[in-house]
Amino acid sequence: MTLPLENVRVLDLSRLLPGPFCTLTLADFGADVIKVEDPKVGDYARWYEPQVKGQNQMFLSLNRNKRSVTLDLKSEKGKELFIQLVETSDILVESFRPGVMDRLGLGYETLKDINPKIIYCAITGYGQTGPYAQYPGHDLNYLSYAGLIDQQGEQKGKPISAAVQIADIGGGAQMATNGILLALLERNNSGKGQFVDISMLDGSISWLQTLLPDYLASKHVPERGASPLNGGKACYEIYETRDHRYLSVGALEPKFWVEFCKTINKDDIIPLLDAPLEQQNKMKIEIQAIIQQKTLKEWTEIFDGVDACVAPVLNFDEVIENPQVVHRQLIKDIYDSNLGEIQQIGVPIKLSETPGEIRFQAPKLGEHNNEILAELGYSSDEIRQLNI
Repeated sequence: MTLPLENVRVLDLSRLLPGPFCTLTLADFGADVIKVEDPKVGDYARWYEPQVKGQNQMFLSLNRNKRSVTLDLKSEKGKELFIQLVETSDILVESFRPGVMDRLGLGYETLKDINPKIIYCAITGYGQTGPYAQYPGHDLNYLSYAGLIDQQGEQKGKPISAAVQIADIGGGAQMATNGILLALLERNNSGKGQFVDISMLDGSISWLQTLLPDYLASKHVPERGASPLNGGKACYEIYETRDHRYLSVGALEPKFWVEFCKTINKDDIIPLLDAPLEQQNKMKIEIQAIIQQKTLKEWTEIFDGVDACVAPVLNFDEVIENPQVVHRQLIKDIYDSNLGEIQQIGVPIKLSETPGEIRFQAPKLGEHNNEILAELGYSSDEIRQLNI
């Protein structure tokens, strides 16, 4: 079976989460992703805890379908070999602070002269330009500057951080993937590559579509936990059950709200779907008192087949056994030579003709040095002499 990106080669200099998540998508759909790693340390995520038989599971999940070559980009020989790889590649992904690659003599302006078709994607916290370009940061910081953290949390409470890295993945990795694929499409017309400047702050702000446009129109800063999709409405809330589990209610539309209210025998609040915030808070107390009377299992059975947008809040044990998750193959059983049978997150993008697939496991540090050098034309003797 032909995969959509199987004739595309990617040089991935990134580490940890945003860059590797981006190149994971490309690799799952056939791209030859070569992780260019420091010979001594490599991708820091390799050494994160917890370790199972000396391997970090997040690293394995993010770096499947990729090959690894170790190069010291501060050495002349390392640079020479890297440039040879650039000559045969379509895409480069890096996540250093702006200027690092330029100081190595390997910035975009240099590399595009070597390979005019190269698509160079840089993922940074704040982008290549602007007063914050050199600031350090992590996911929490980017979301703070974006105003997203300010909106997360309960009314009158403090902001809370998200359980997953919204800026790293949503603002960085996915924006980078989109930018790269757009640049690939454009290259089909012009024959030229381009620089893809991805800022995790920029990407995070673009996620605020349900909050920021209203502010831009009204200049009214929404109260934390008061917007319709962020705790401001009783119809869109999480309620605790008798067994201290949780039930999510997303009955935003009138037809769903009607069914929800009828099912919990609260017809009197049907007209109050869009009531003011004070009334919404009172309704939450009333609904919570009702939901508290039964277990999560009981409520799940009661709402089974009811068009009300109600779902149990599952833990990971339940997620991987959920029939919809199983059907969509979001958890895949694969074989690792060191660990044996393990499970990983599957491919979320479903293509009817050329679906992505897990072809091989994440590489060991420098595992493909000899193979990749041989592809560049080096003989066995020359490879031994290089000793990388």
